[in-house]
Amino acid sequence: MDNGAPANTWRLKLRFWGVRGSIPTPLSQNLGYGGNTSCLEIRLPNDDLFVFDAGTGIRDLGAALKDPGDIHLFLTHYHWDHIQGLPFFAPLYNPKCAMTFYSTCYSCGLRESLAGQMVEPYFPVNFEAVSGNRKFVNMGGSPTTLGNLTVRPFPMHHPQGAGGYRIESGGASIVYATDHEHGHEKLDAVLREYSQDADILIHDAQYTPEEYQRFKGYGHSTWEEAVKVARECNVKQLILFHHDPTHDDETVSAIVEKARARFPNTVGAREGSSSFVR
Repeated sequence: MDNGAPANTWRLKLRFWGVRGSIPTPLSQNLGYGGNTSCLEIRLPNDDLFVFDAGTGIRDLGAALKDPGDIHLFLTHYHWDHIQGLPFFAPLYNPKCAMTFYSTCYSCGLRESLAGQMVEPYFPVNFEAVSGNRKFVNMGGSPTTLGNLTVRPFPMHHPQGAGGYRIESGGASIVYATDHEHGHEKLDAVLREYSQDADILIHDAQYTPEEYQRFKGYGHSTWEEAVKVARECNVKQLILFHHDPTHDDETVSAIVEKARARFPNTVGAREGSSSFVR
């Protein structure tokens, strides 16, 4: 992954703020890849900001935004590891910051799901008491275009439902396919349809193939399945994502090396790392 590039040389910029699945793991042996749960930042060359998921990584993103402006936040689903950072996202409390929340028809209701974690006795500040400068958009299953960016939702195989996203701008494409369990013929085909020719595929790789035998039905894939999708869909780069909380840096690195043996342009998602689609 690149650490930096002039804005006029790229079409999409991706940065990871949280890469862990299920629960935060702030342990020294995990910090090479990161211990925060799911959160991605995507920017256009004009600096427009789009955020995907609100796991604990979104707290650090909020702290880094000195002048946040408008924020567009897309949620895949409402399991805790994808929303638990939102109550600690500083721009949520800034009346000058306009926030728009987006969801698909593939998971639960948007506003009520976010509000549900900020009620007594779980949190001291009610969701309705924060900044009123908010909008809620249910995309259904249809694409949304915001300026030069188009976000195309698709369903994923996950308990209680989840939606993935194909993010496009100027011919560049990033596919965000977290929390998908392979083995559902129809939804596996949908994922491949949306992943075709992607510049970057961010794919759930929580389990090793051996671990998966014990965790079928939990809603997650293996690095082996991620490689299959990347190869079959002519993906340029594969990023393994949603690292299991029991996997330390050494384990994740070993998984990445196994994946690279079958698909050389593979990396493991690292908190704080950036990648550019030129």
